[in-house]
Amino acid sequence: MKPTLAKQLVLSMMLATAAATASAHGDVKCKVYPKAEWKPHTELEKKLVAEGWTIRRMEVSKTCYEVYAKDPKGNRVEAFFDPVTFARVEE
Repeated sequence: MKPTLAKQLVLSMMLATAAATASAHGDVKCKVYPKAEWKPHTELEKKLVAEGWTIRRMEVSKTCYEVYAKDPKGNRVEAFFDPVTFARVEE
């Protein structure tokens, strides 16, 4: 069965979105600390929730905490935070 043009367009858009998402955090540079100095990610989660964030998922990258959430304004964001200071790290 031959894929329709609509299916091909949808697949192309999905691949383009995935590629853009994968490269979205390529420029984020967190300061490098020994893991022993990192604060627990649960503390960051509590801080963000208290500020009005809705956390969907948190991940640990090589040097940052990566947060997928809705910010206090209701915007869906992928944000990076310094694991020692909890300061947000911008690209």
